[in-house]
Amino acid sequence: MTIPRSQQISLEQTAYYHCISRCVRRAFLCGRDRFTGKDFSHRRKWLEDRLAKIASVFAIDLLAYAIMDNHYHVVVRVVAKRAQQWSDEEVVERWARLFSVDQDGDNSSNVPVWRERLCSISWFMRCINEPLARKANREDGCTGRFWEGRFRSQALLDASAVLKCMVYVDLNPVRAAIARTPEGSRFTSVRARIRGNDAHLAGFQDSPGRRQSRLPIDRASYLRLVDWSGRSLRQGKRGAIPDRLHPILKRLGISGARWQSEIKHYGRWYYRAVGCWYSLERYRIHLGRQWLKGASNVPKPA
Repeated sequence: MTIPRSQQISLEQTAYYHCISRCVRRAFLCGRDRFTGKDFSHRRKWLEDRLAKIASVFAIDLLAYAIMDNHYHVVVRVVAKRAQQWSDEEVVERWARLFSVDQDGDNSSNVPVWRERLCSISWFMRCINEPLARKANREDGCTGRFWEGRFRSQALLDASAVLKCMVYVDLNPVRAAIARTPEGSRFTSVRARIRGNDAHLAGFQDSPGRRQSRLPIDRASYLRLVDWSGRSLRQGKRGAIPDRLHPILKRLGISGARWQSEIKHYGRWYYRAVGCWYSLERYRIHLGRQWLKGASNVPKPA
């Protein structure tokens, strides 16, 4: 049964979410259409540029992304407090980067609405998808929907869930056999981070900038973890993951074998939310559900 978006996205439960948007009508976002032979790879750049622009406007941090043939993933963090700290003038200036605004008129009545929208995941996704849909439809010479009506959102309920999801998203091209290595995964956040083109992404523990916007892991450790996890997914590579290689897993209380299974089966094990048993139980109660997919795969406390 469909759950209202306002209930799925609850900042009281978590500020972190994994969102997926898919194309419809067998449309190809960026890949090669095997039926017509047309190659739409250039659209990947459209989307990557749009992600960077929207992340610079909204009070929402972009943590990770992966642009696939007919869908894309983003991992985001809502920073509502940041939007509340913006002056009215800054809210108007930010909104004007995306929409027409009467610069000479009185926008005071609109500012509270725009401020709220600038920390809304629904508006974040809308501002990414709608311009790209219009542009793709013009190129295809057609009208109608380009994206599915609803994007999928998944709540990330604790630090372990955020880290697992980021690695899962960054390794999507490797899992799909589109790329052999993380650094070869074009149009992903991990490639942008490796190449230093990551000004539009949330910083790591050792990155300069706002302390409250940093991720709780240093850059080198994260890149090693992605590489390490990616090698375990590829056939012919050693899949054993000794705990001693990654202190971050020990701090999060995850065994190497458990981490390997989480990354390998992430897409099948979880749906609405990811987290430890206690986090999933709180979120289940919040949603008013009898059961959440993924809870049976999480170790239950004794």
